[in-house]
Amino acid sequence: MEFLTTIKQNIYLQAGLVCIGSYISFLASKIIILKPINSWFRKTKTKLDDVFLQSGFFNRLIYLFPLLILYNLEGIFNQYSIFIHRILNSIFVLIILICINVLLSAFGDVYDRSRFSKRMHIKGYLQVIKLILFIVGTLGIITILTGQSPVYLLSGIGALTAVLMLVFKDTILSFVATIQINSNDLFKIGDWVEAPQFGADGDVVDIALHTVKIQNWDKTITVIPTHKLIDSSFKNWRGMTDSGGRRIKRSIHIDISTIRFWDEELLRRFQQFDLLQDYFESKLKEVDNSNQTVGENLGQMVNERRFTNIGTFRAYIKVYLKNHSDIHDEMTFLIRQLPPGEKGLPMEIYVFTNDTDWIRYESIQSDIFDHLMAIVSEFDLKVFQNPSGNDFKSIVRSK
Repeated sequence: MEFLTTIKQNIYLQAGLVCIGSYISFLASKIIILKPINSWFRKTKTKLDDVFLQSGFFNRLIYLFPLLILYNLEGIFNQYSIFIHRILNSIFVLIILICINVLLSAFGDVYDRSRFSKRMHIKGYLQVIKLILFIVGTLGIITILTGQSPVYLLSGIGALTAVLMLVFKDTILSFVATIQINSNDLFKIGDWVEAPQFGADGDVVDIALHTVKIQNWDKTITVIPTHKLIDSSFKNWRGMTDSGGRRIKRSIHIDISTIRFWDEELLRRFQQFDLLQDYFESKLKEVDNSNQTVGENLGQMVNERRFTNIGTFRAYIKVYLKNHSDIHDEMTFLIRQLPPGEKGLPMEIYVFTNDTDWIRYESIQSDIFDHLMAIVSEFDLKVFQNPSGNDFKSIVRSK
């Protein structure tokens, strides 16, 4: 009896015993409740419940059990019971907020693993919800501790609106930008995005409330504020991927001094090209019909229509690519001459491959130009190239 009387008279001893009892209840809840739950979740076949285990949701939830012990024992602190009750209520609100925050994070992880995440990302929305919960929870805790009405606190916040707008300016702008990204489907995780002003060129790996992470082709990560990326211009290559074709736009520069009309030797050589047989049949008839209108001076070059090696080469490129299995036949197909310049006559190839994979695309493009560079000499043409050191050496030796 003396011991109980001592406990009742000594508040520090009471507080110590309450803390010990709460800690024992915490350990008991971990053994009795947490371990069986973890064991049961690990045995299930589904992987979704593993996300909740990894998030630590149940580890935080068991903090409610020692809190219940404290609730039942708060009456022993006579003069401090009101203050302790407010403290316990504040801790209860804090634990609930933490649990909800963990649940939202776990839900986000589950959503990222689903097929719906490729259509719309929700990480920014979840962060906004967490921010709102944090603000509401903070107001709730302050209300509990002070005993004041939330309306009283909110009326005081009205005077701080300008300050709050300044503090949360980037958050508000980023939230609006996130809505624009989702509603207009500007880009999503996995898209190839190019933003030169930020030094970004690669795949989008993360879209959060405040930042967008882009993994560049050299495996570096560029972090861009969400609202700044939306405010500036950027290129999304998703349209190319979805279309099923990737553009080849490259020129072969021909040495203008090698361009000439056909002669008999060239004619015999060209007639051995199987790809040009249909071209010759139609073109020869067209030229013959045109030359029949010429009078007595038919033998003069300036009076008659004749074939050129550059025109035949352009026709060969067209037929060669038309028969190429890796060229998309339902997209723009154009072989044209660009204006001549100091680097010769550009022969531009503007076509699309039927494979958008980067490595495969580069291989197709290289194979095409390997062949054209090698075959151009068969048309008595030369590819233009600025003089090199070996060219100057040969000139000196010839003198």
